[in-house]
Amino acid sequence: MFLIFKNRDKENLKRLSDESLVEAFAKSGNNIYFNEIFNRYTHLVFGVCLKYLQNEDDAKDAVMQIFENLITGIDELKIKNFKSWIFTVAKNHCLMKLRKEKSVAKNLDNYRLLSEEKIVKLLQEIHHFSGNNGYDIYDELEKAVKKLKDKQRICIELLYLQNKSYSDISITTGYSVKQVKSFVQNGKRNIKNYLEKNGKLNK
Repeated sequence: MFLIFKNRDKENLKRLSDESLVEAFAKSGNNIYFNEIFNRYTHLVFGVCLKYLQNEDDAKDAVMQIFENLITGIDELKIKNFKSWIFTVAKNHCLMKLRKEKSVAKNLDNYRLLSEEKIVKLLQEIHHFSGNNGYDIYDELEKAVKKLKDKQRICIELLYLQNKSYSDISITTGYSVKQVKSFVQNGKRNIKNYLEKNGKLNK
């Protein structure tokens, strides 16, 4: 039953069922009804989010997102048991968030592995390389590439990190194929010298 309390009597609000509060807010848009819903269930929703996300800040953010979504779409909902419904919503929200984060992390890992494979290929051409020799060779190689002259760096990155052919690089940069090969050769030599100088490769 839809009830409106002109005097906004808090005691009367507390007597309303969850479903009546949802219906009252959906029809009137009066935040007093939504605030009562929020006060009743914020702790339950936070507990569910904390259980799944294992982080208080993330759980707090999730609570706010869930109730923000609820306040904007509540007029379209047909809820028979609000407590059961909000529990399921909170659970699904967290599971979706975790799946999304896992997907992003997987993509980043795949990109990292792909980059490292290309970097190893470059290292193998620069020097006989079969491992990281106890240090992070990838970070050092990145530093070495950044120190190259622009023409060398651009050609190295296009060739090894973007899998461009010498012809593609020539078209992209405007350098001749002969120049591209020269820049790549000189760039690799400079990288090798940098790594040896800094004790990252054996001479």
